[in-house]
This record gives sequence, structure tokens and C-alpha cells, in this order.
Amino acid sequence: MSSFSFIHAADLHLGSPFQGLALKDAAVAAVFVEASRKAFSMLVGLAIERRVDFFVIAGDVYDGDWKDNKIGLFFNREMARLERAGIPVYLLRGNHDAASVITKTITLPANVHEFPTGKPGSVKLDQLQVVLHGQGFAERSANDNLALSYPAPVSDWFNIGILHTSLTGREPHAPYAPCSVDDLRSRGYDYWALGHVHDYEVVAKDPLVIFPGNLQGRNIRERGAKGAVLVTVEDGRIEHERLIVDEARFAQVDVAVGPDDDQAAILRRIEQAVQPMADDMAGRMTALRVLLSGITPLQGAIAANRQQWRDEVEAACHRVHEDIWLEKLELRLEPPATQVAEADGALDLRQLLAEHAGDADIAMEASRLVDEIAVRLPGGLGATATPLDDSPEALIEEARQLLLARGQGAG
Repeated sequence: MSSFSFIHAADLHLGSPFQGLALKDAAVAAVFVEASRKAFSMLVGLAIERRVDFFVIAGDVYDGDWKDNKIGLFFNREMARLERAGIPVYLLRGNHDAASVITKTITLPANVHEFPTGKPGSVKLDQLQVVLHGQGFAERSANDNLALSYPAPVSDWFNIGILHTSLTGREPHAPYAPCSVDDLRSRGYDYWALGHVHDYEVVAKDPLVIFPGNLQGRNIRERGAKGAVLVTVEDGRIEHERLIVDEARFAQVDVAVGPDDDQAAILRRIEQAVQPMADDMAGRMTALRVLLSGITPLQGAIAANRQQWRDEVEAACHRVHEDIWLEKLELRLEPPATQVAEADGALDLRQLLAEHAGDADIAMEASRLVDEIAVRLPGGLGATATPLDDSPEALIEEARQLLLARGQGAG
């Protein structure tokens, strides 16, 4: 078996509009849109620099149908860079760029090979004694176990399976092309290049099954470093290395507030929590969520004056690093028990709210109201998983914070 190397990427989501960010700050959203393209350009550059033998993309090249040809032209340009370097590309369609979803086309260079959507296909690389097997999505929703129909391995060759799948389930990702690791193992391949899940994960080591994650985080749920995987095979031994290419990042810091902390002390705690993250930014803009939790007599004032506190927290972040933008201030604060009792008299509001925590009827009504609002949102925002930028549970908690604040007579 010959020695070779390849890059395994997935979930480029080129053309992702970052609409949630755009509603908060258009300039920040523009940075993240450009970051998605820069991340892919950097990865292509690394492929050329490392002189890999081929390049694999396991689905979701595009985020959805194109408004115009700009994103197709960008992808064509990057593929042409690889063609000039003699690097072939093997890709398949995922749920976001299924054959039924993408209606526009740009003719791609001859080095780009797309796997069929009707059934699995195989491509042999004779010089390397490598064979790649894959099947893309014809429709946005793929509910069948595609892995079981993949062909038998080619004996004495290095067999790579490429699949866009949720496996047995990876929340919050939709359950597409469901299958088990045993299903993958049953095909007898040497490596499985997966896509769809946006977190990096080595699912199994025998054979090696990897989700590389996406190249660029798109919301607060996609935090931390993002990139692809460089796979090297030498004398049958497989090694892999993460290639981090993201150009902007989402992050969260949790700050515990003490009952004796005044405003200045809370802001100092935030700065201290943010500093380690700022030291590791390496020039990337960071969209940061700050979660405040703990017992404080300032709970009512903070909840009732959320916007002022948000601005103070963002200013604290900027004192640490100029490229930290506050994505959201999230509150999980409680007033001291004595303060609630004094404000409510005989009625302990906190106890009353606690009794209804997790109430299924309240959660159902909140979800109904979110759905009602979602259909009226502009620009397709209502079609996202969290159209109001938070789960119904988080929105209920925010309402609880406001009720506690009003119960204390704040605002």
C-alpha cells in the first residue's frame, strides 16, 4: 500500500447569511460572513502547502440555494487553485446543498468529482491504490440508512467511505441518513469521512471514523476552534491532525456573582473571566456570550435595566480586547431570600415561580407563541432552529428574571 495524505473537510456552509447576528450588528455579521470564505481559502492554501494527494468534502458545501452566482464563483475559484496544484477533490451533497435545494450552477474545474445521489458510487485512485465510496443527498431530508448500501471494499486497497450523517443522533442536528458505528464497520473500510455534525469528534478508532466539524462557527452553539482534518497514511498506519482555520469565533464565559459584589466588582469579575479567552484569540474577532449567575441583591436592578447592563458588560469586554463583541448577556441571578420575602410580604414569589419551573403547559404555550412570532420575522429568520435566538426554556427564564425584578419593585 502506498503512502499518501488527504484533507477531510465538511460543512463549509458557504453563503451562510448570519441573519441572527445581522439583526444585532450588521458590521459584526459581515465579519463572520467574510470569515467563512477566508477559512476555506486558508484550508485550500494548507492543502497546497502540505501537497496533499486529494481533498474530500463530506457534504454541505453551500448553506442553501444561492441568491446569485457569487458564492458559486468563489467556490470555483478555490477549486481552480487546487486544480492548478494537481489536487483532485471528491465531494458529495448534504442536506443543505441537496440536489433538490441548489437550483443554480457554475461549471467547476475538471478536478472536482461529485458522488451520485441516487445510489452509492466509487472512485478508484489507481496510483495510490485508494478507492473512495460515497452517496450524496437527492433531497434535503434523507431518512434511510445509506451506509448499508455502500459497496464491499476493494481488497488490498485503502477504502474510504464518505457520508453525510447524524449517526445514531447528535443533538441539535437533524437525524439524517441515520446509522450506527457498527453499520459503518460492517462495510470493511479503512476510514470514514463523515459530515453533518458541526463539532469535531473522533467517533471510533477501528476503523477511524471522524467528524471534522465545520470550518467556521455560525452561532453561539458552535463555540471554540473550527477546522478540518489532515489524514496521513504510511505503510498502512493512519494518523490524523486537526487543521484550525476559523477566522472568527463564538465563545461563552460564565461569571459567578457574590452577594457582596457591587456593580464595579461584577464588572471586574467579568474582565477577569474574559482575559484568558482574549489571550487566545490570535487575531480573531470573538462574539461572546456572558452568563451571570449567583445570588445578589442587584438581581432586580440588573433585570430591570438589562440594556444598560449589557452596555456596561460590553464596555468591560472592550477594556480587555477591542475585538470582543458581546453577543448576549444572559442572566441566571437570584435575589437573596430575605429580599424577596420583604418585597412580596406573605407571598414568596421565588417559591411560586420555582413550583412552576419545568411546567409542561407553560413550555408548550411558550413554544406556540414563538412559532406565532417566527412566521412574521423577516428574511427567513423564522425558519431557523431558534428564531428568537434562544430556546423557549431560555426565554421563560428571562421572563422569570423580570418577574423577580418587578416583585422587588425594581425599575
